[in-house]
Amino acid sequence: MQKKQKIHVKIGDLVQVISGFHKNETGEVLKISKKTGKLLIKGVNFKFKHVKPNNENEIGEIKQLEAPIHHSNVKLTLK
Repeated sequence: MQKKQKIHVKIGDLVQVISGFHKNETGEVLKISKKTGKLLIKGVNFKFKHVKPNNENEIGEIKQLEAPIHHSNVKLTLK
């Protein structure tokens, strides 16, 4: 059984990424997963998802989604 991690930020807080590819970028916390210890931050860590068309009259597309970042890679900033 996995423990829920205590996370130092809350939804709506302004945070700054302190390590990784998106270092020094800031954004607002949109979602928190206590089970995995990851945060979803607005405007940071975009990933692309390629969607195939299901029907003949649909068009395939590329969606841009925000991927979660571990809470140890962010710090709280002042608003």
